[in-house]
Amino acid sequence: MLELGQTPDAAGADLIKDVAEADFMAEVIEASKEVPVIVDFWAPWCGPCKTLGPALEAAVKKAGGKVRMAKVNVDENQQISAQLRIQSIPTVYAFWQGQPVDGFQGALPGSEIDAFVKKTADLAGDGGLSEAIEAAEAMLAEGAAVDAAQTFAAILGEEPENAAAYGGLVRAHIATGDLDQAEAVLNGAPASISSSPELEAAHAQLQLARQAADAGPIGDLRTALDANPDDLQIRFDLAMALHAGGEVQEAVDELLEIFRRDRNWNDEAAKKQLFIIFEALKPDDPIVLNGRRKLSSLIFA
Repeated sequence: MLELGQTPDAAGADLIKDVAEADFMAEVIEASKEVPVIVDFWAPWCGPCKTLGPALEAAVKKAGGKVRMAKVNVDENQQISAQLRIQSIPTVYAFWQGQPVDGFQGALPGSEIDAFVKKTADLAGDGGLSEAIEAAEAMLAEGAAVDAAQTFAAILGEEPENAAAYGGLVRAHIATGDLDQAEAVLNGAPASISSSPELEAAHAQLQLARQAADAGPIGDLRTALDANPDDLQIRFDLAMALHAGGEVQEAVDELLEIFRRDRNWNDEAAKKQLFIIFEALKPDDPIVLNGRRKLSSLIFA
């Protein structure tokens, strides 16, 4: 099983091996007690095998060390084939904890091959990445943003498409005030996770952080609003300043008041800003739940 900080190449020699009867016990049965092993039973004369084999190899390599693959030539290893009752090829078995736990016969579409490999890889869990993410989030919450960033980066070294780690790395750079680096990380995220909730939230937090740099003094804005309560621009600026100062609920209240007074003001700026704030928070945050409920009431009033 991978340990944090290792690359797949460092974690174990080859992900894909030709296996014979002499080393089947070691390379499949014993090895599967640590990492799931997919066994491809094939033969040189088998047409479908020539398509399935490379597709399996590609999917196993993509899994980044979470699963290994053993290739068994049935012509050269008839005893194993007989013991496992291989009646036609290609036949594929997934081994975990020394036992065959799944399998299929014949060629499959690429999407089904990917799904099979992922399902097999998931048998061993995530190799401790979830615990590492929790630890990094705790560091970030405690103000150790640099340490958190290093941990998130290490996780991405293990799993480059981990949306939670990508979002965490962006937020860690925001916390250190390096907004340009946060944006660079966000822009560099793989397309496969670019629309994930974690990255959407990180994008919203980056927008809010850039806005905070231009926020005015709360006291001055409150005074100005008291003198001009109908000035929606002042109220909007106050909401920005309140959010920058950590007074999120108060910022939401001011934006809701703008929407109540004039929902179309400045091209629906208040509603758009509310959505940015909601996206930056957890979906079950009371501020989000109450804010969305109040906004819906105003929309359908």
